[in-house]
Amino acid sequence: MKAGMKPWPRQLLLFSKRDRTQARRLCCKQASCLLICYTRKLVSPTPATEHCRASVSDADVGLAFHRNALQLSFVPCFRMTTANKITIVRILMIPVFVTMAIYYGQSIERGAPLEWQRFTAIVIFLVAAASDGLDGYVARRYKQRSTLGAILDPIADKGLLLSAIITLSISNWSDIDPDYGRFPAWFPVLVITRDAVILVGAGVLHLLNGKVHVKPRWPGKVATVLQMAAIAWVMLQLHFLPLLYIVIAAGVFTFISGVVYVMDGVRQLQAEGHAHATKH
Repeated sequence: MKAGMKPWPRQLLLFSKRDRTQARRLCCKQASCLLICYTRKLVSPTPATEHCRASVSDADVGLAFHRNALQLSFVPCFRMTTANKITIVRILMIPVFVTMAIYYGQSIERGAPLEWQRFTAIVIFLVAAASDGLDGYVARRYKQRSTLGAILDPIADKGLLLSAIITLSISNWSDIDPDYGRFPAWFPVLVITRDAVILVGAGVLHLLNGKVHVKPRWPGKVATVLQMAAIAWVMLQLHFLPLLYIVIAAGVFTFISGVVYVMDGVRQLQAEGHAHATKH
């Protein structure tokens, strides 16, 4: 152990042979309670406890039970909520979806589409999208809102959307009409640019104002819905309306929502006086 470092807490160490020998001398009901108190340095064993008689097996059972209880008592610091676990699973589904989507596009290029890869990618995407509402419900219903969840949830949401848009821009999903199997190149560029501007703007606000107020706006919600619709148009191969119309609508609202968020950020800077000229 390095100089200056504090020793490990006694309750994190395994019980020694001396502790086990002393526990065998305690009665069955008092052994576990007194030993756990002694280990946590709340009370010290008294000579009176040595007069208790109990079987060795009963004392060992109590000792093993409370040794596990001691070790588990330090686990909650690292325990993760169910809502956060769902969010992490959604993040882990993203590379699986991308892999299946790319493999299906490659099978289209070879002229031998593997439909099971397409169906697998669709199912993974639907499950990941549905888990977005599930983790939010669990967090609200069981009071599991956390700082980690507030960070992971938008990462999972944006990661799923961006990965789908980028993948379906570089991989063709239609063996009949390429115009229905791939997004135009400008669409992912627009979506990524808007999200990058929002991210940089949030960093600037946090640096200058020390706080960031992000209010969901209806153009942003409409843009998200239209982006999901465009993704569904490609994956489900819907032809009753041209894909380009859906993409253009999603692109327009994506651009408008970006402008709205930028203007909101500028107003926050002006309210704190950071947008005005400095006096020398």
